[in-house]
Amino acid sequence: MQNRPREALRYLEAAISEDPAHVRAFLYLGIVYLQIDRVDDAITTYSNILPRGGAETGRIAFNLGNAHFIRGDPASARRYFTQAIEINPSFAPAHLNRANALIRTGDLAEAVADYRAYLSLDPASPQRDAILRLIAFIEEEFAAEEQRRIAAEEFARAEAERRRLLLQEVSDSIHAVVEGSQGLSVGIGSVQDFDAEFELE
Repeated sequence: MQNRPREALRYLEAAISEDPAHVRAFLYLGIVYLQIDRVDDAITTYSNILPRGGAETGRIAFNLGNAHFIRGDPASARRYFTQAIEINPSFAPAHLNRANALIRTGDLAEAVADYRAYLSLDPASPQRDAILRLIAFIEEEFAAEEQRRIAAEEFARAEAERRRLLLQEVSDSIHAVVEGSQGLSVGIGSVQDFDAEFELE
């Protein structure tokens, strides 16, 4: 509580050694591990206590999501933030952090939905303006992508029509040549015999 995690570490490790069912001690130990950059230890600690977290399961899942996010694994982070939200749908920070994980995995539409949920749960958030700008940017990108898709479809249709007309023109041209050639006659004159003898040397 006094922001001295290295000192807290030995007390928390002693507490869970004495009482392996002390969920709060595990919860705080994981926080301490994160504060001193022992992310893998935090993940192990939270993973061990999560199945028996009881009333703290949502917070443990949330912190486990944070640890995975810090480690650079947004897909796992998303899974644990989702678990925290399923336990407590009004847990605003879980929506915010899941939105951040979704941005990292490229699931922008879902991220926007989570950002909106976060802002509805915490309308006075100091991050409100930044989040609204991010939502606007993502929605502008969606609109621009939709315009690019429509333009590409229109170009593909126009190109297909141009090719169809070109093939029709070539086909009509070939057909005209064939019909024109049917009216031509080839004159056959008399074939003259050649009476001279051939000599081979």
